[in-house]
Amino acid sequence: MHFTKLQALGNDYVCLDLTQARPGKELSKLARTLTDRHFGVGGDGLLCVLPGEGERLRMLLYNADGSRGAMCGNGIRCLAAYAWAHGLAKVGHPLEVETDAGLRVITAVPGGIRAEMGCPVLEKSRRLAAAGQTWRVCPVSMGNPHAVLFVPHLDNISLERLGPELERHRAFPDRTNVEVVEVAAPDLLRMRVWERGCGETLACGTGACAAFAAAVSSNLAVRRGRVELPGGMLSLDWPAADGPIYLEGPAFTVFEGEWPGES
Repeated sequence: MHFTKLQALGNDYVCLDLTQARPGKELSKLARTLTDRHFGVGGDGLLCVLPGEGERLRMLLYNADGSRGAMCGNGIRCLAAYAWAHGLAKVGHPLEVETDAGLRVITAVPGGIRAEMGCPVLEKSRRLAAAGQTWRVCPVSMGNPHAVLFVPHLDNISLERLGPELERHRAFPDRTNVEVVEVAAPDLLRMRVWERGCGETLACGTGACAAFAAAVSSNLAVRRGRVELPGGMLSLDWPAADGPIYLEGPAFTVFEGEWPGES
């Protein structure tokens, strides 16, 4: 079974091209096998490319634990990079991608890939207890759930303790992604992320969008800025409160290979 390993700011995925055939093994189980960093290829998730309506493509995403992901900002840019490189989409033309969170439009820009990420849905902030403290949490949906926390000093946070407690907090029955954010400047956020079904990762595109939306809505940030993550920098643009957020950053192929296990 042929696969391609891609990454966007260190958020890495095993990509399967299923535009012609579907593997025999159930995809959730296959995701757990392939993304294992000791016994598999290794990755934060399994990215499956399927045919969509007309010239569109469809993205199926599975987290490293085998759970389904509705949307992924870094993953969808990796999908676009793969599609353009392998002739699944016209280079230089916008690419429409069907996701579980709706239709997204991806375009190539100088030095990166720009993704229309949909409109954020913000809920009223709430105070939740986790890791021995009470936190002000801003719930945001980007097609998948996020819990955004603003802190004065990012480096003082024990995310390995806070992340799993908030991910599985009773306030989030379907579990949630967790973003801890420091406002470095009105146009610059610093962020660490605990991804639902993955743990801490080097970057998260939907998480960056959720953090940016929460910061702008709380008058902590301007509508065009950057989010700095351990894996690198993402540029964000939210022109109007009732419109979509745009995410821009790089995506690259790491290597290709053949998986010798059962397909």
